[in-house]
Amino acid sequence: MAFIKLYRRKLKENYTFLNTMFKERNIEWGVVTKLLCGNTIYLKEIISLGVTEMHDSRISNLKKIKKLNPNIKTSYIKPPSKRNISTIVQYADVSFNTEIYTIQMLSEEAKRQNKKHGIIIMIEMGDLREGVLGEELLHFYEQVFSLPNIEIRGIGTNLNCLSGVMPTQDKLIQLSLYKQLIEAKFNVKIPWVSGGTSVAVPLMLKNARPMAVNHFRIGEALFFGKDLFTGETIEGLHNDVFKLYAEVIEITEKPDNPIGELGENVAGNTYEISDDTDLSTTSLRAILDIGLLDMQPQYLETDNPNITIVDASSDMMVVDISNSEKIYKVGDLISFKLQYMGALYLLNSDYIEKIVE
Repeated sequence: MAFIKLYRRKLKENYTFLNTMFKERNIEWGVVTKLLCGNTIYLKEIISLGVTEMHDSRISNLKKIKKLNPNIKTSYIKPPSKRNISTIVQYADVSFNTEIYTIQMLSEEAKRQNKKHGIIIMIEMGDLREGVLGEELLHFYEQVFSLPNIEIRGIGTNLNCLSGVMPTQDKLIQLSLYKQLIEAKFNVKIPWVSGGTSVAVPLMLKNARPMAVNHFRIGEALFFGKDLFTGETIEGLHNDVFKLYAEVIEITEKPDNPIGELGENVAGNTYEISDDTDLSTTSLRAILDIGLLDMQPQYLETDNPNITIVDASSDMMVVDISNSEKIYKVGDLISFKLQYMGALYLLNSDYIEKIVE
């Protein structure tokens, strides 16, 4: 049975690195837990680090967090849907918002629950996902700040998640200017300027972020240590907090090319053989007990550089072990490092065991 393993020591060291970095710069931050898909074992590991703030895009996951520790400050990090208003007010201390209509409903529901509900007003900064347009921000704020039971915790933006727009220093300066504009216009204080996600960590390390930007939501840097500007691992962070382990269930020397009339495979792909292909070549292939139902091969990287992923069907994956110095046998485990999306598929699968070491 395939399983995904979280390495507790590496997670803690990544958290300590990031927490120290943010504290030295007087920045508040929260851990984005949506990758964990509400897995209680892994949520407990995050809470045990001493985090005070957790963010998620699934209200069911925030409910689990509140059950594990009601003192954790929770944020719902996408614009709320109408049908989730009551549960968002119940389980999220803060939600990210872009629609007046939605905030009015949050206000009414917070009043019914006798609560103050915090909101972050998200501003469109070019990535073209959620956000109020800059020219509409003052009018938007004016309609919101007097609503009962609503507390404006700050403004924020999301970058890089849809169109790949990077959080440059200029972008964050622009976000800071929106804060100044609102404060001057309405004689109020904006507590948080939430400057984005893990993609902004390299700017922190270069001390290139404007001082007004004082809040971040971090997931990928914590779990994968990745510099999203360069694609490399940030010095001082681990890139293998998570690993996948899959068991070998068959080893056989087989032809490199299929034999017979070819059509689409289960994934909708067609294997093509050119006229000059040598049909006599073979390779030593291992079949692993994991497939497309649980993961996507392009998001996996074998720990053994001499193993090549060939392809996968719904429940099995084929790898070429011909060049491996290690001799594998049926029953052995082959391990893989994971990209963010690779881990997300696995963590969302009920068929993959989740363990901690």
